[in-house]
Amino acid sequence: MLLPRGLRIALRIASAATLAFIYAPIGIIVLYSFNAARVATWPISGLTLDWYARALGNAGIRNALLTSLEAAVGATVVALILGSLVAFAVQRHAFFGRQTLSFVVVLPLALPGIVTGLALNSAFRTLGFDFGLFTIVVGHATFCVVVVFNNVVARLRRTARTAEEASMDLGADTFTTFRRITFPAIRSALLAGALLAFALSFDEIIVTNFTAGAGTQTLPLWIFTNFQRPNNLPLVNVAAVFVLVLSIVPVYVASRLTSGTESTGRT
Repeated sequence: MLLPRGLRIALRIASAATLAFIYAPIGIIVLYSFNAARVATWPISGLTLDWYARALGNAGIRNALLTSLEAAVGATVVALILGSLVAFAVQRHAFFGRQTLSFVVVLPLALPGIVTGLALNSAFRTLGFDFGLFTIVVGHATFCVVVVFNNVVARLRRTARTAEEASMDLGADTFTTFRRITFPAIRSALLAGALLAFALSFDEIIVTNFTAGAGTQTLPLWIFTNFQRPNNLPLVNVAAVFVLVLSIVPVYVASRLTSGTESTGRT
């Protein structure tokens, strides 16, 4: 049904206003990262790439970026293993408490980050763990498992078991059937889940603040620490652009991989 012209115009204006409300602040940060002046003034007096060169030469930013990458990769690996195993258990087997298990796995993503961080901090202290990269990885993995689980479960629900049963009827063992039939069917879902888990871990700050310890700093933590220092504001803007790029690109690729096929679980 063709909508009235006035309603179409109103919907377009509302859509444009919504997009501007969401993305205009992000665009301002990106623009300020090229600002020639040290202070954030509007209108911008000039553009420069000097702050990017200084950021790449800053030891604090480089170390924080490396820590963020290591934590994100570690959390992604843990999430891939645990999320896939739980997804297969829930989708391919019937047992008492299956729905409860699904709820428990998804719950960490819905909990407030400050509650999760405080709980993990208390648990690590009770168990005697030293805070550092390991505790960050464990903390991030608790909610990264969710996106892998959701993607794999969604794909398994859409994958008929007839091909697997035919493979085993023809003499293939479980490992061969998984390698030739099951894994190719869920491969894109695993990759999408891994990309989303990486992005979710890379830009996380609340749980990280409770699990990092004094000597470990991720890039979001570096931004939070230096935001109130006027001399570092241009470098903070550049670091924010780094976080944006390394978070948006995996999410975009994951959305292309799973377009119209399964839930990403990203909230």
